[in-house]
Amino acid sequence: MQTARQTAFRITPTVRVELEQIIDQRIKDVHVTKEDFSELKAIVKDIAAIQKRTETKLEELVDAQKRTEIALARLTLGLDATRTELGGLSRSVSYSLENEAYRQLPRYLLETHDITITDRMVRFELEGEEINIFAKGSRNGKELFIVGESELKLSSVGKLRQLEKKVSLVKKRYEGECIPLMITHFVRPQVLEAANKKGIIIVQSFEW
Repeated sequence: MQTARQTAFRITPTVRVELEQIIDQRIKDVHVTKEDFSELKAIVKDIAAIQKRTETKLEELVDAQKRTEIALARLTLGLDATRTELGGLSRSVSYSLENEAYRQLPRYLLETHDITITDRMVRFELEGEEINIFAKGSRNGKELFIVGESELKLSSVGKLRQLEKKVSLVKKRYEGECIPLMITHFVRPQVLEAANKKGIIIVQSFEW
Protein backbone atom coordinates (compact mmCIF):
# COMPACT_ATOMS: atom_id res chain seq x y z
CA MET A 1 0.00 0.00 0.00
CA GLN A 2 1.49 3.40 -0.99
CA THR A 3 1.84 6.05 1.68
CA ALA A 4 0.57 9.61 1.29
CA ARG A 5 4.15 10.69 0.75
CA GLN A 6 4.70 8.18 -2.06
CA THR A 7 1.54 9.24 -3.90
CA ALA A 8 2.19 12.99 -3.59
CA PHE A 9 3.11 14.85 -6.82
CA ARG A 10 6.86 15.50 -6.89
CA ILE A 11 8.68 18.31 -8.75
CA THR A 12 12.20 16.98 -9.07
CA PRO A 13 15.07 19.11 -10.43
CA THR A 14 14.76 17.29 -13.76
CA VAL A 15 11.01 17.96 -13.95
CA ARG A 16 11.61 21.58 -13.03
CA VAL A 17 14.12 22.01 -15.88
CA GLU A 18 11.67 20.42 -18.31
CA LEU A 19 8.91 22.77 -17.17
CA GLU A 20 11.14 25.77 -17.71
CA GLN A 21 12.02 24.47 -21.19
CA ILE A 22 8.34 24.08 -22.03
CA ILE A 23 7.67 27.59 -20.77
CA ASP A 24 10.55 28.94 -22.91
CA GLN A 25 9.10 27.17 -25.96
CA ARG A 26 5.65 28.60 -25.27
CA ILE A 27 7.20 32.07 -25.07
CA LYS A 28 8.42 31.62 -28.63
CA ASP A 29 5.00 30.41 -29.82
CA VAL A 30 2.81 33.04 -28.15
CA HIS A 31 3.17 36.62 -27.03
CA VAL A 32 4.28 36.18 -23.41
CA THR A 33 5.94 39.09 -21.69
CA LYS A 34 8.98 38.87 -19.54
CA GLU A 35 6.81 39.74 -16.55
CA ASP A 36 4.49 36.80 -17.34
CA PHE A 37 7.44 34.47 -17.56
CA SER A 38 8.82 35.67 -14.24
CA GLU A 39 5.41 35.18 -12.66
CA LEU A 40 5.21 31.62 -13.99
CA LYS A 41 8.64 30.83 -12.64
CA ALA A 42 7.64 32.26 -9.26
CA ILE A 43 4.53 30.08 -9.24
CA VAL A 44 6.62 26.97 -9.96
CA LYS A 45 8.97 27.96 -7.13
CA ASP A 46 6.05 28.46 -4.75
CA ILE A 47 4.62 25.07 -5.67
CA ALA A 48 7.96 23.39 -4.96
CA ALA A 49 8.19 25.16 -1.59
CA ILE A 50 4.64 24.14 -0.66
CA GLN A 51 5.38 20.56 -1.67
CA LYS A 52 8.53 20.52 0.47
CA ARG A 53 6.63 21.81 3.51
CA THR A 54 3.90 19.20 2.90
CA GLU A 55 6.45 16.40 2.70
CA THR A 56 8.02 17.62 5.95
CA LYS A 57 4.63 17.60 7.66
CA LEU A 58 3.95 14.10 6.36
CA GLU A 59 7.29 12.89 7.71
CA GLU A 60 6.48 14.43 11.08
CA LEU A 61 3.07 12.72 11.02
CA VAL A 62 4.62 9.34 10.21
CA ASP A 63 7.16 9.76 13.00
CA ALA A 64 4.42 10.72 15.46
CA GLN A 65 2.39 7.68 14.42
CA LYS A 66 5.39 5.39 14.99
CA ARG A 67 5.98 6.89 18.45
CA THR A 68 2.31 6.45 19.28
CA GLU A 69 2.37 2.80 18.19
CA ILE A 70 5.46 2.15 20.31
CA ALA A 71 3.85 3.84 23.32
CA LEU A 72 0.66 1.80 22.88
CA ALA A 73 2.65 -1.43 22.63
CA ARG A 74 4.47 -0.61 25.87
CA LEU A 75 1.17 0.30 27.54
CA THR A 76 -0.38 -3.00 26.44
CA LEU A 77 2.57 -4.95 27.87
CA GLY A 78 2.25 -3.03 31.11
CA LEU A 79 -1.48 -3.73 31.35
CA ASP A 80 -0.92 -7.43 30.67
CA ALA A 81 1.65 -7.56 33.47
CA THR A 82 -0.75 -5.74 35.80
CA ARG A 83 -3.58 -8.16 34.98
CA THR A 84 -1.27 -11.10 35.69
CA GLU A 85 -0.23 -9.64 39.03
CA LEU A 86 -3.83 -8.84 40.00
CA GLY A 87 -4.92 -12.33 38.96
CA GLY A 88 -2.25 -13.86 41.15
CA LEU A 89 -3.23 -11.59 44.05
CA SER A 90 -6.90 -12.51 43.65
CA ARG A 91 -6.09 -16.22 43.74
CA SER A 92 -3.96 -15.74 46.85
CA VAL A 93 -6.76 -13.89 48.63
CA SER A 94 -9.26 -16.59 47.57
CA TYR A 95 -7.04 -19.34 48.94
CA SER A 96 -6.63 -17.40 52.17
CA LEU A 97 -10.42 -17.19 52.51
CA GLU A 98 -10.74 -20.92 51.92
CA ASN A 99 -7.96 -21.78 54.37
CA GLU A 100 -9.61 -19.68 57.05
CA ALA A 101 -12.95 -21.35 56.27
CA TYR A 102 -11.43 -24.80 56.86
CA ARG A 103 -10.54 -23.70 60.40
CA GLN A 104 -13.71 -21.80 61.25
CA LEU A 105 -16.54 -23.68 59.50
CA PRO A 106 -16.66 -26.80 61.70
CA ARG A 107 -17.48 -24.72 64.79
CA TYR A 108 -19.77 -22.36 62.87
CA LEU A 109 -21.80 -25.17 61.26
CA LEU A 110 -22.17 -26.96 64.56
CA GLU A 111 -23.38 -23.85 66.38
CA THR A 112 -25.70 -22.51 63.67
CA HIS A 113 -26.88 -25.62 61.76
CA ASP A 114 -26.23 -28.52 64.17
CA ILE A 115 -23.88 -30.06 61.59
CA THR A 116 -20.89 -32.02 62.86
CA ILE A 117 -17.92 -32.35 60.52
CA THR A 118 -16.69 -35.95 60.76
CA ASP A 119 -13.78 -35.68 58.33
CA ARG A 120 -11.45 -32.82 57.53
CA MET A 121 -12.38 -30.33 54.85
CA VAL A 122 -10.41 -30.48 51.62
CA ARG A 123 -10.28 -29.08 48.13
CA PHE A 124 -11.66 -31.71 45.82
CA GLU A 125 -11.87 -32.36 42.10
CA LEU A 126 -14.69 -34.37 40.58
CA GLU A 127 -15.10 -35.01 36.84
CA GLY A 128 -12.82 -32.10 36.03
CA GLU A 129 -14.67 -29.68 38.33
CA GLU A 130 -12.81 -28.17 41.29
CA ILE A 131 -14.80 -28.04 44.49
CA ASN A 132 -13.34 -25.50 46.92
CA ILE A 133 -14.74 -27.08 50.07
CA PHE A 134 -15.68 -30.72 50.50
CA ALA A 135 -16.24 -32.60 53.76
CA LYS A 136 -18.22 -35.42 55.30
CA GLY A 137 -20.48 -34.61 58.20
CA SER A 138 -23.59 -35.66 60.10
CA ARG A 139 -26.73 -34.14 61.54
CA ASN A 140 -29.04 -36.01 63.91
CA GLY A 141 -27.09 -39.18 63.20
CA LYS A 142 -27.59 -38.87 59.45
CA GLU A 143 -24.56 -38.75 57.15
CA LEU A 144 -24.24 -35.79 54.81
CA PHE A 145 -21.71 -34.03 52.59
CA ILE A 146 -20.69 -30.38 52.57
CA VAL A 147 -20.16 -29.03 49.06
CA GLY A 148 -18.89 -25.48 49.11
CA GLU A 149 -17.50 -22.72 46.97
CA SER A 150 -15.68 -19.52 47.87
CA GLU A 151 -16.20 -16.13 46.25
CA LEU A 152 -14.58 -12.94 47.51
CA LYS A 153 -17.64 -10.87 46.56
CA LEU A 154 -20.86 -12.74 45.84
CA SER A 155 -22.70 -10.39 43.52
CA SER A 156 -24.30 -12.71 40.96
CA VAL A 157 -26.77 -15.60 41.15
CA GLY A 158 -24.68 -17.20 38.41
CA LYS A 159 -22.26 -18.33 41.12
CA LEU A 160 -25.14 -20.13 42.83
CA ARG A 161 -25.90 -22.03 39.64
CA GLN A 162 -22.26 -23.09 39.38
CA LEU A 163 -22.44 -24.42 42.93
CA GLU A 164 -25.64 -26.34 42.16
CA LYS A 165 -23.90 -27.98 39.21
CA LYS A 166 -21.11 -29.21 41.47
CA VAL A 167 -23.62 -30.46 44.06
CA SER A 168 -25.25 -32.52 41.30
CA LEU A 169 -21.90 -34.15 40.50
CA VAL A 170 -21.37 -35.08 44.14
CA LYS A 171 -24.86 -36.56 44.39
CA LYS A 172 -24.08 -38.85 41.46
CA ARG A 173 -20.95 -40.14 43.20
CA TYR A 174 -22.06 -40.32 46.86
CA GLU A 175 -25.23 -41.43 48.59
CA GLY A 176 -26.47 -39.07 51.23
CA GLU A 177 -27.71 -35.53 51.69
CA CYS A 178 -25.62 -32.73 50.19
CA ILE A 179 -25.45 -29.36 51.92
CA PRO A 180 -24.54 -26.54 49.47
CA LEU A 181 -22.43 -23.82 51.00
CA MET A 182 -20.98 -20.49 49.82
CA ILE A 183 -18.36 -18.55 51.77
CA THR A 184 -17.65 -14.93 50.94
CA HIS A 185 -16.53 -11.62 52.35
CA PHE A 186 -19.66 -9.87 51.04
CA VAL A 187 -22.96 -10.90 49.45
CA ARG A 188 -25.54 -8.72 47.75
CA PRO A 189 -29.00 -8.81 49.38
CA GLN A 190 -30.74 -10.14 46.27
CA VAL A 191 -28.20 -12.96 45.95
CA LEU A 192 -28.60 -13.82 49.63
CA GLU A 193 -32.37 -13.99 49.17
CA ALA A 194 -32.01 -16.27 46.13
CA ALA A 195 -29.61 -18.53 48.05
CA ASN A 196 -32.02 -18.85 50.98
CA LYS A 197 -34.79 -19.93 48.61
CA LYS A 198 -32.49 -22.59 47.11
CA GLY A 199 -31.41 -23.89 50.51
CA ILE A 200 -27.82 -22.73 50.06
CA ILE A 201 -26.00 -21.74 53.23
CA ILE A 202 -24.23 -18.40 52.83
CA VAL A 203 -21.43 -17.70 55.30
CA GLN A 204 -19.83 -14.28 55.31
CA SER A 205 -16.35 -14.14 56.82
CA PHE A 206 -17.32 -11.66 59.54
CA GLU A 207 -19.86 -14.18 60.88
CA TRP A 208 -17.23 -16.54 62.23
